[in-house]
Amino acid sequence: MSDIITDRLNIRRFVEADAAELFDYISNPRVNCFVDDKVTTLEQAKVKARKRAKDEACLAVCLKETGTLIGELLLHKDGRYQPDTYSVGWNFNEKVEGKGYARESAHALFDHLFTQLGARRLYAYVEDDNLKSQKLCEKLGMRKEACFIEFISFVNNPDGTPKYENTFQYAILKKEWRLTDT
Repeated sequence: MSDIITDRLNIRRFVEADAAELFDYISNPRVNCFVDDKVTTLEQAKVKARKRAKDEACLAVCLKETGTLIGELLLHKDGRYQPDTYSVGWNFNEKVEGKGYARESAHALFDHLFTQLGARRLYAYVEDDNLKSQKLCEKLGMRKEACFIEFISFVNNPDGTPKYENTFQYAILKKEWRLTDT
């Protein structure tokens, strides 16, 4: 995928040089679904950056002015039964929260998927306690389609048993997408 450029951002493939900035936000996951991605050393972050550089499903979101990595967008094509459907997600450094970067980058990705890659449907899974991602889905015009009760476990309870998360599914169809919804 070629770079996606917005007014303030450059969305591109990862490179190994992103490791230090990647470490800054994956060393302390704020959402349980990213706990498995946690690193504790810069060397581990370098390994993750190299892995992301080879993975077309991970896109680095960087400030256009400075090139600083501030987060990532995630996309996964559903496969042979739904080849025009993508699962999408995002993970951003809390230091840039509240500046609209997640919305700007996700909007650009959605536009790219719908207009350039022929997507018909996009969906996102969001834990029921992740209010910021729920609001972002709604700002992007996605509708809440389902709530899966005790859907998945990313962490354990203090007694060692799995802590199951309630998870919302949000979605939007190409015919619902509006380029003027910026």
